Amino acid sequence: MGRRLTNLLVACVALTGGNAFEAWAQQPSGIEVAAPEGLPPIGKWMLTAKGVPSDWLGEIYQGRNLREPINVIIVDQGASSAEDAKARLLAAAARAGYPIRFGHSTGYQGLIGGQLYAQLPQGRDDAFSNDIFEVSNNHGRIFGPHPLEQGYLFAGAFSREEIDPFRDPGHRYGSFNRARDDFTQRLDRSTDFKVSRFVDLGNALIGDPKLTTGDHDGIAVVVRVGP
Repeated sequence: MGRRLTNLLVACVALTGGNAFEAWAQQPSGIEVAAPEGLPPIGKWMLTAKGVPSDWLGEIYQGRNLREPINVIIVDQGASSAEDAKARLLAAAARAGYPIRFGHSTGYQGLIGGQLYAQLPQGRDDAFSNDIFEVSNNHGRIFGPHPLEQGYLFAGAFSREEIDPFRDPGHRYGSFNRARDDFTQRLDRSTDFKVSRFVDLGNALIGDPKLTTGDHDGIAVVVRVGP
């Protein structure tokens, strides 16, 4: 058995009280999964409505197809319910300068603990963003909440788009790391959601002849809030 599969099954054992194969059976086929220590299995990529890794609307970056990684993990140990966790997250994002703004593609999914979750925010063309879509901005979608033994977990994918008036559509990929770091650091400075650790999700594509994750380094920033 491969090391990655072994690690994932060990994580599933802890997550399901010993029935690892039950959790594994619920895993949608063909979706790459990471098993960060102390957290449930998390899908490596933001997924489209069809369940395939998102390609940043077909962006070609340095001659390769761009793939959108999960790069933010949020753990809320103080929420009383899933709806409360969502409300706390939306309020914190707004306080951090990332309110819900329109002008972005939607319909994405994320995988946590073997379950697919639709994106937040849920509007027709909404995302969390630090500026309007007509200018260069950092924006992202967040998936969950997934129940933990205490609290809830979200996973998110954040990226920066740069305005380019000489192309259609009029924006291009800028950075994954810049958007990830800005969002999580603003949460840390402006809210009770604090950066607590960094986990390697193994989702940096380096040296692949067809696919790339741009400047992404494979690391997800974990933000945590208590009661």
